[in-house]
Amino acid sequence: MTTRTESNKAIRKPQKGVFSGLLGIMLLMTSTCALAQLNPYQAIYFQNRYLINPAMAGLDKGFNINLAYQQQWNALPGAPKLQSITTEYQVTDKVGLGLNIQDEQSGIFRQTRLMGSYAYHLPLGDQDQKLNFGLSLGINDPRIDYNNVIGDPADLELAQYNQKGPYFDGDLGLSYTSNNLFIEGVLPNLNTVLFNRGGQRADVDRTLFFSAISYKIVLTNDITHYSAEPLVAYREVKGFRNIADLGLNLKMDDYHLELRSIYHTNNNWGFGFVLDQQNYDLGFDYNLYTGQITNYTNGAFEIGLKLKLK
Repeated sequence: MTTRTESNKAIRKPQKGVFSGLLGIMLLMTSTCALAQLNPYQAIYFQNRYLINPAMAGLDKGFNINLAYQQQWNALPGAPKLQSITTEYQVTDKVGLGLNIQDEQSGIFRQTRLMGSYAYHLPLGDQDQKLNFGLSLGINDPRIDYNNVIGDPADLELAQYNQKGPYFDGDLGLSYTSNNLFIEGVLPNLNTVLFNRGGQRADVDRTLFFSAISYKIVLTNDITHYSAEPLVAYREVKGFRNIADLGLNLKMDDYHLELRSIYHTNNNWGFGFVLDQQNYDLGFDYNLYTGQITNYTNGAFEIGLKLKLK
C-alpha cells in the first residue's frame, strides 16, 4: 500500500481547486491499492494454489500453465490491476519445478515479481498422502511508473524511490496433502519478513504469513459425482489487522463445473465458477467490496485460465 506522503509529493498545486481535486484522486488511489493487496487472487484457494505456495509446484502430473487477471469492474484512474502467469512441471514423483511471474499496478506504483520454485514431495502412505516442501527465489521490483504521475515527474522523491532498484526476494512453503485433506503454511515475501527490506519503501499491507486447511467431502453415488470442499484460511498482514477467509468449493464432475465462494473478514465476499475440461480450466470470480469504497466501484472481477499439458 502506498503512503499518502509519497503520493501527494508527486502533485504540484497550480491552484487550490485543482490541488484539492488531484489530492482526492491520489487518496483514492492509495485506498484501492490497499484493496488490491488485501484481496488476493481468488485462485490461490482452490484453482492455483501454487500462486502463493511454492510447495505446490509440480504436485500434479504433467506441465501446467496458469494465467490470471484481476481488475475493478468499473475502472478508476489508478485503479489496481493484478496479472500473473505461472508454470509448473512434475519432474519426478518427488520433485517439482515452477516459475511464478506477477505484476501489480496501483496508481503511480507498480511491482513485478519473478520467482523460480523448487518443491520436494515426500510420500507418506496410501490415499496419496504427501508432505510437500517448497522454496521460491527471485527478484522483486517495486517502482513508480512515471507515465501515471500527476504533476512533476522530475520530483526528487520519485527519483529516489526508483533509485533503490529491484531486490532479492523469496517465498517458503510447506503443505500436507492427501485425497481429501489439505493443510498449508507459507512465508511469502521473505525479504520483508526476515530483513524488513520492504520497510524501506511504501510496502505495508503485505502478507507476512498465510495458512489454510480444507477437507474434500465426497458426495458421489450411483447417479451423481459431486464433492464439497470447505476451507478456512488465515493471513497475517503487515500494517493491517489479520484476516480470516472462509470458503467452499462445490465440484460437479458430471457437469465439468465447480462453484466456489469465499468470505474475507476485511468485509468483502467473492464468488465464482470454474469450467473444468480435460485440457484446460476456465474460471471467473467476482469480489464485492463494502464500506466507503463502494461509492466509487462495484467490485472487482478475476479471470483465470489453466492449460493442462502432458
